[in-house]
Amino acid sequence: MRIAHVTDCYLPRTGGIETQVRALALRQAESGDEVRVITATPGHEDVFSGDDVVDGLPVHRVAARLPFELPVHPRTRREVGLLLDREPVDVVHVHAGVVSPFAWGAIRAAVQRGLPVLVTVHSVWGSLARPGFSASDAVAKWSGWGVTLSAVSSVAAQRIEAAVPGAGEVLVVPNGIDPALWHVEPSMGEFGVLRVVTVMRMAPRKRTLPLVRVLAVVHKALQPGTRLQAVLVGDGPERRGAERWVRSHDLADVIRFTGRLEREQILEVFGASDVYVQPSVKESFGLAALEARTAGLPVVARSQTGTTEFVHEGVEGLLADTDGGLASALVRLGRDPGLLHDLKVHNRTTPPLQAWPHVLEIVRDAYRVAAARAGGR
Repeated sequence: MRIAHVTDCYLPRTGGIETQVRALALRQAESGDEVRVITATPGHEDVFSGDDVVDGLPVHRVAARLPFELPVHPRTRREVGLLLDREPVDVVHVHAGVVSPFAWGAIRAAVQRGLPVLVTVHSVWGSLARPGFSASDAVAKWSGWGVTLSAVSSVAAQRIEAAVPGAGEVLVVPNGIDPALWHVEPSMGEFGVLRVVTVMRMAPRKRTLPLVRVLAVVHKALQPGTRLQAVLVGDGPERRGAERWVRSHDLADVIRFTGRLEREQILEVFGASDVYVQPSVKESFGLAALEARTAGLPVVARSQTGTTEFVHEGVEGLLADTDGGLASALVRLGRDPGLLHDLKVHNRTTPPLQAWPHVLEIVRDAYRVAAARAGGR
């Protein structure tokens, strides 16, 4: 199958959508598909705009010289249309967040050419996003164009259906993972110590400061029988403020910040940890949590997120409705080594359903749905 992935952002930028689009495209190419990427992100070496090659895949950069290299182009529909005419494909797979001007412009070009279009939304549309997308739908009527909508989790899909009631069924097309890349050899921890880890971009929507407050509650509640050790991996605008808060509450020996780490380093941290915590409530999927779960760590997360696709209460981890519930779940694991052990054993011995072979089948089925809807335009 000839597939064009359309994404506002792509390498050399790095982030959740970019990482997942790259992984999906590479897996499809390995399975025999002819895959290319169309993006508004400029290159940083020989190709600012135009035809590029990344990881052996063709990448077409429809980039404009704008401040901060914003992934926007004033003639998206025209430029993408020319690419689709020059390099015909069987399906266009558009990847979008809350605000994805390039992706939405590319939809028009694909629909005008009668191509099947699958749109995968990689974010959760909150209350602020709904009115904007509803208005966009009323003006552009793109949900009536035969475009197939999907999201990376059931939670995210439900939000889209609420925002655009006329869009029809929203499919679930999850992110994928290679379990072999996240195998770790766990190390025995010190008796009476609960080792907690998280991996996050320390931005407001990830809720870094609320997390350190939760950890402070856990630290106090576990004493004197159990000691807390927490490692926060990642960087971002909230890191400095969170570090100040930790120091001001004399918790520097309890909560440690590592900064951004590479995968091999994260694996080492996972191997020396007991449980993974995810504090965000606007998580459409939670890829870092899936990586931790695949590495054998129980996951403690908020129940309102897409993480519930692969974390079920008492099976792969514990779920909480509130931050107080997060603290209580961590305290429970610190006081119940039997439960902690059982969750670890399950996660180490049971591969997640989101492994790539299964995800590729789901994506292929979604393409078939998109082709059928395109045929009915």
